Amino acid sequence: ISYPGGDLPIAKGVCTDVIIRTYRKLNIDLQKEVHRDMLSNFNKYPKKWNLKTTDANIDHRRVPNLEVFFTRKGQKLEVSNNANDYKTGEIVTWMIDKKLPHIGIITKLKSADGKRPLIVHNVGNGQVLEDCLFDYQIVGHFKYLNQSNFLPHQN
Repeated sequence: ISYPGGDLPIAKGVCTDVIIRTYRKLNIDLQKEVHRDMLSNFNKYPKKWNLKTTDANIDHRRVPNLEVFFTRKGQKLEVSNNANDYKTGEIVTWMIDKKLPHIGIITKLKSADGKRPLIVHNVGNGQVLEDCLFDYQIVGHFKYLNQSNFLPHQN
């Protein structure tokens, strides 16, 4: 994909594309931001792909890279089993079946019983809004921007 601002067709993508597209609506290009940070701090990012250098085409689309980026440039929050600890606009990462990294974003909408925030994510069937916060093993919880950026403007 092109750089900066590259994207797949809107009907395609993976879980990280949900996060990337969300931040682009806020005029933040995670493709560019992650790439810049990796250029300067490559040794702090995971080596599981055996890369010798950065790749602006894919680096921002890897959950482990986003976890490092959000820890470095945002705020790493505590992982808990309390739904009230997860606020609108925060990012959650999971490990599905102990092997598949996954990422989603907390919305202001609530589950049918009102106890859990709904999540926007893509686990293989396109972008969806679901009550799935505790469906997988939570391994990361992050805030990258002030939550007010994700709330409707008040007049």
